[in-house]
Amino acid sequence: MTQDELKLAVARAARDYVADRLPVGAILGVGTGSTANFFIDEIAAIKDRLGGTVASSEATAKRLAGHGIRVLDLNDVDAIGIYVDGADEIDHGMAMVKGGGGALTREKIVAAVADTFVCICDASKRVDVMGRFPLPVEVIPMASAYVARELAKLGGTPRVREGMITDNGNLILDVHGLSITDPVGLETRINQIVGVVTNGLFAGRGADVLLLATAGGVKTYTR
Repeated sequence: MTQDELKLAVARAARDYVADRLPVGAILGVGTGSTANFFIDEIAAIKDRLGGTVASSEATAKRLAGHGIRVLDLNDVDAIGIYVDGADEIDHGMAMVKGGGGALTREKIVAAVADTFVCICDASKRVDVMGRFPLPVEVIPMASAYVARELAKLGGTPRVREGMITDNGNLILDVHGLSITDPVGLETRINQIVGVVTNGLFAGRGADVLLLATAGGVKTYTR
C-alpha cells in the first residue's frame, strides 16, 4: 500500500471509531497534518452527528469549514469527547513526538481538554525510542538563540525551521539527534526553559488509543 492509501485507511477507521463512540451532539477535536486532512474529509459524511469541532490550527479550521463542518472556539465549549490527530513518532508507551506541521501548541491544548486522544498514523511512525524525527519546540522569537543554547546542552542540535511562523506568531526550533528514553522527563525539562511555549513531546498526556495502519489492515492499541 502507498503512504496515502495507509493514511486513507486509518482515517476511515478513525471516522468509524468516532461514529461508534462519540455521542450525537458532542464536540470533536481535530488535529493538523496530512493524515488529519484525510480524517477531515472522511468525517464530512457524519458531520450531522457532531455538535461541532475544535480545530488545532487555522489550516484545519479552514478545511473543516470547507466541508460545512461547524468549527467552535475552544473557549466556547465545556468538553471535547474525542480528539483525533496524527503523530510524527509514537512509542510503545503511547508517548508521541508531534509538531511536524507546526501546530504543536494548539494540538497540546486541545489534547489536554479531550476525554480521549486517538492517534492515527501508519506503522512507520511506531518506534521503540523516539528521536529520529527532530523534536519541534515552539519558542518566543526574542528567546530563540537562548533556547537553542539550552537545548544544545541536552545533547541535541537545534535548528530554526526556515520560513515557519506558527499560528501563535512564534518560531519553531527542530532539535535533531536526540534519543528520547525518558519522554515525560524531557518534556517537563524543555518546557521549563524560559522562552519555550511548549515542545512536541506528548508524553505527560499521551494517546489513549492508537489506530495504526499496516499493510495487513488497521490495528487498534489502547493504553
